[in-house]
Formats: sequence, C-alpha cells, structure tokens
Amino acid sequence: MNARRMRFLSYYKPYLGLLSADIACALVVSVTTLILPLCAGYITKNILAGPAPDAIQQIMLVGLLMLVLVLVHALGNTFVDYHGHMMGTLMESDMRRDLFAQYQALSFRFYDEHRTGQLMSRITHDLESVSELCHHGPEDLTIGLLKFVGTFVILLTINTELTLILFAFFPPMIVYALYFNRKMNTALRISKERIGDLNAQVEDTLAGIRVVQSFSNEAIEERKFADANRRFVASRRVGYRSEAYFYQGMMAFTQLMTIVVVLFGGMAIVRASLELADLVTYLLYIAILIEPIQRFVNFARLYQEGITGFDRCMEIMELSPEIRDAPDAIDLAHVQGHIALCDVSFRYADDRDHVLQHISLEIQPGEYVALVGPSGAGKTTLCSLLPRFYEVSAGRILIDGQDVRMVKRHTLRRHIGIVQQDVYLFAGSVRENIGYGRPDATMDDIVAAAKQANAHEFIVALPQGYDTDIGQRGIKLSGGQKQRLSIARVFLKNPPIIIFDEATSALDNESEQAVQEALERLSGNRTMLVIAHRLSTVRNAQRILVLTEQGIDEQGTHEALMARDGIYAGLYNTQLKL
Repeated sequence: MNARRMRFLSYYKPYLGLLSADIACALVVSVTTLILPLCAGYITKNILAGPAPDAIQQIMLVGLLMLVLVLVHALGNTFVDYHGHMMGTLMESDMRRDLFAQYQALSFRFYDEHRTGQLMSRITHDLESVSELCHHGPEDLTIGLLKFVGTFVILLTINTELTLILFAFFPPMIVYALYFNRKMNTALRISKERIGDLNAQVEDTLAGIRVVQSFSNEAIEERKFADANRRFVASRRVGYRSEAYFYQGMMAFTQLMTIVVVLFGGMAIVRASLELADLVTYLLYIAILIEPIQRFVNFARLYQEGITGFDRCMEIMELSPEIRDAPDAIDLAHVQGHIALCDVSFRYADDRDHVLQHISLEIQPGEYVALVGPSGAGKTTLCSLLPRFYEVSAGRILIDGQDVRMVKRHTLRRHIGIVQQDVYLFAGSVRENIGYGRPDATMDDIVAAAKQANAHEFIVALPQGYDTDIGQRGIKLSGGQKQRLSIARVFLKNPPIIIFDEATSALDNESEQAVQEALERLSGNRTMLVIAHRLSTVRNAQRILVLTEQGIDEQGTHEALMARDGIYAGLYNTQLKL
C-alpha cells in the first residue's frame, strides 16, 4: 500500500514547478486571510477605543491595506483555482496514458476474464476522482494547516483559557472523523465497482442492440439495467449516509465551538478578563477556524474518492503482463515462413482442461495449410499461439527456427497477418481502416491493396469513395465488404505468414467467391494457415490437417483424405448433403 502512495506522489514530479507555485499562492491566500481580522481588530481596539484627531485617516489607511489584501487574496485564489485544476488534469492525463498502455500490454487471457465496461470505468470515472485529489489535496492541506495553526496561535494570544477550551473539542472530532472516514472508504469502493457493473451492462446492451431488437427483448435488457442501476443506487445510499453523518457531525462540532466562545467570552467580559473588542476579533477568527476544518472535511472526502479510484487503477497497473519480451529477446527479421510446433500443449487456466495436447506440426515456407475439424477442437487457439496472443503451456513454437518466446513481440506480429471471422473495423473512413495495416502507406498503396482484395469496385461506388465513413465496427457495410476490407488491410501489411480464421463461414455465395479469390491471391509466396468451416473453400490447400480433441488425426490433400474415407471425408460428405 505504501508503494502505491509513493507511485501516486511520483505523478507530481513533472509538475513540481507548478505545484510549488500553487502552494506558494495557497500560502499567500492563507496569510491574507489571517491578517484581515487583525486589521479589523486594530480599528476597533486601537482607533475606536479613544478619540484621535486623525482617526478617519487611520481608518482609511487600514481600509486601503485591507483592499490590497483582498486583491492579493483574489489573485492568489484565481491562480490556485485555474492552475491547480490544470495540474490535476495533466496528472490525470498521465495516469490515463499509463493505464491505457497497460491495457495494451495485457494478454488476451486478461480480456477473456474482464468486462469492457469495468475497464472503461477505471480509465474514466475513477481517474476523474484522482484528478480532484491531485489538485485540491495539496491546496486544502496547505491552506487548512496554515490557517488552522495560525488561527490557534492568534487565539492563544487573545485569550489562552478560551482557546484551551476550544482545543478540547478536537480529540472527539478526530475519533469521529476517522470512524466515518473508514465507512466512507468501504462504501466508495463498492460504489465504484457498481458503476463499473452498470457501465458494463450498458456497453453490452448497446453493442448488441441489433440482437436485442431482433428478438424484441428490450424489456429483458431494461430489467437487467434496472437491476444493475438498483445495486448502484443501494451502494450510493450507504456512501451518502456515511458522508452525511461525517459532514453534519463535523459541522455540528464547529457550531458548538462558536456557541462556547460566545458563552464563555460573554462571561469573561462580565468578569472584566476580556474586552469586547477582543471578543469581536476572537469571533472573526472562529469563523476563519471553521474554514480549515471544512477544508479538512473536504480533503477527507476527496482523499477517499481519489485514493479508492487510484487503488482500483493500480490493481490493473500492478498486473504483470503474462506475455512479455524475454530480456535477451531478438528482432525477427527476413522471415521465410517456416513454422514448427514441437509437442505443444495449452490450456486457458491451471484449473481447466487442456485445449491442445502434444501437438507437433511442421509447415514449410510458402505452404498453404488448412485446419479443419469439429468446433472446440482448438483450431483458433492453435493459431492464436503463433503470434503469442496466448503463451503455450508446454512445448515450443518456432518460426524460421526461432522460438517465438525469444523474439520481440512487435517484430513477431509484424510478420504475421490475421484475417478473422469476426471482422473488427474501426469507426472512420475506408481509407483509414485499410491504412491501419501500414500507417505510413500512401493512397496509391491503399488502392492497390483494395484492388488485390477485390474491394476497389465497391469502395468507389460508396458515396465518398475511400473517404466514406463506415460507422461503428463498419456497420454500414455488408459482411462480404467488411471481410474484403480486412483482407486489403493484410495485403497492405504484406506479411510472410497469413492466418485466415474461418473468414468466409458467414458469407453468401457471391461474397464468398470474391473473398476466396482474394484469399487465393493473398496466398502467393506466403505461408498460409487457414481455419475452415466450409470445407469446399480449402479443397485447393496443399495440406489439410484434421484437428480433434485427440490432436491431429489426419492430414493430406483433399483427394488423399477423401480416399482415406475417415473423419475429413465424413465431414465433407455431411456438408454436401446440407
């Protein structure tokens, strides 16, 4: 936990100059606040106490000083308010940058186990709370401490006995504050988890809105949302109750302090141990003393919200990425495309069954290999191990004789192109989505890639051609069009190894033919690994591997496997009858 606090403080380092200026202005604000009642006390006690020929002039001079102090106070507060908030925003931005980088570094396994809405809540809502703490924390502590200590010292000089009576209030106030602070912290953590659940529910429903509406299940989604919303409200109810007890209790203590000063100060005046002018000054400082107490109360709230949010972010930041470059990892260069799996086994978690066991396979450079078999046999999993989206549980995977765990991930993945069944296109234009395959590509390169992918004709027919916005996840395009854009993206990347994951299984015949032609063109001089659902699409593969739960049961050309009349022939004949 201390390491987390040190990590939090480290985010101030780039902004120490701004922090120093912010604190300096906070000190000026505090000092001006402490001097103003002294000016009022000087007028009542020294100028108005007895007749003075230049009383008006003295009052005007003191009034001018007070105006200067008010101006300085306003300027200091303006600096603290603006630049302090900007410092908090910049620190929030730095934390969000680091958290986003951590999200990028985490493996597929992490995303298998976490909901997007929860992760979004940490990088947005939680860090907003941290930003407020970054700004108001130093400011509230500086102004609060200086005003509190300064006020007490001044009060001691006015009347020691009355000040000591006030001091007796602070031990019970501290105990009270600590008790409800702890309750607020617990409630805030639960509340942040609940808002994450709520975000996840909204994200899930909106992402699948077409499925929701096609099944007329809006009422079901509304009930699910209502349940998540109700849990969030319940968590906030507990938090607000603790916060209300905390705030109002502290305010009650400060009001009691004012009452005590009036009562005991009045008795002191009756006994002639305190002058009326001193009581007026004393009451002015009591009003000032209430402000730092309010700041401490506000700081307690901000601290709980900010640190709770920061801790939730640190839970992610402290995760060690499962897949990391080895200390002596090398660049993978001049890849020919030779792939070897040596006794590879894999399971998604230690308490789960193996998806793959003792798989050995060799693929020659430029070879076109198809993976077929029943669902759940591990075809997609096997292909996900090549670019190290997951780490093998046992065995080795070699590319051109290099263990993939001993090469740098970005150079490994740079040489592997993947076309998935569930195509993901980014919101933006056609050009931007194809260009994602190689960010430095020219427009001519993008057009050439689109032509190779049989996509150019439909692209130029779009309203703005290559500049047409395709909507969230390419929703404005058909399945075949989206698939051809994803193939164009890979053409542009031009990797020596291609993984084609059941990319035609959901397409109509015309789209499938266009995608198939693009696939055949893409396979030239590249190592091609194709996962096929429709076996007719891989009849031309140089080798077909039949993967089952027992491993690779059969392999050979289409003709050889059909002649063998085994698992492949049974699957193929079954599809012909459909």
